[in-house]
Amino acid sequence: MLMFSARARQPIAVVVDPVAKALLRVGLTPNMVTVAGTVATIMVLVLLIPSGHLIWATALTALFAAMDLIDGTMARMRGGGTAFGATLDASCDRLTDGALFGAIAVWLIYTEQARPSAAGACLVVLVLSQVISYIKARAEAGGLTVNGGLIERAERIIIALVGLFLQGVGVPNAVVVALWVLAVGSAVTVVQRLVLASRDPKASAHIAPPKGATDPAGVDGYQA
Repeated sequence: MLMFSARARQPIAVVVDPVAKALLRVGLTPNMVTVAGTVATIMVLVLLIPSGHLIWATALTALFAAMDLIDGTMARMRGGGTAFGATLDASCDRLTDGALFGAIAVWLIYTEQARPSAAGACLVVLVLSQVISYIKARAEAGGLTVNGGLIERAERIIIALVGLFLQGVGVPNAVVVALWVLAVGSAVTVVQRLVLASRDPKASAHIAPPKGATDPAGVDGYQA
């Protein structure tokens, strides 16, 4: 789901807060809303994009993105989010990213009969979007701080949806242009995040060997 800045959240809160309170009153949890929003978004993407209904796909995906605001607001109203809730939310983000660019790839290949390079750019974006998120998650698991980058998730989703909408209203090659922008920008972001991780003060700290592995401590010339 999309990430919104604190300034952007304030006007939206007028609508989101009452909805979040109502959902809590009927017994729904933030995690339920996260899963429901993810399922709805994936269904919209995989059904509408390959069939060429790009404007509807864009509009409904943007609408369901509000679920990210609602479940987060519900969690705050209950006293704060949980570690599992954050894990679930991040996992659902990866699923919707995969559904978005997978659906675009299917549309390019089977509906548009686009050039192989266009489908290739889409697959590059699909892979790199996962790598960008993984670098941050893995770095944080090791105690490193990795924030920022040229193309984060909000930018990625917005650029993709703008491309779909423009294509839907008749702008030729809008999706392909958006994909190439994302492919290049995502590659730059991967490098940026790896550089950020390498420059963290804790980057050179040794980590424990995986369970079952031989501890290399004391082996001549070995460095973890």
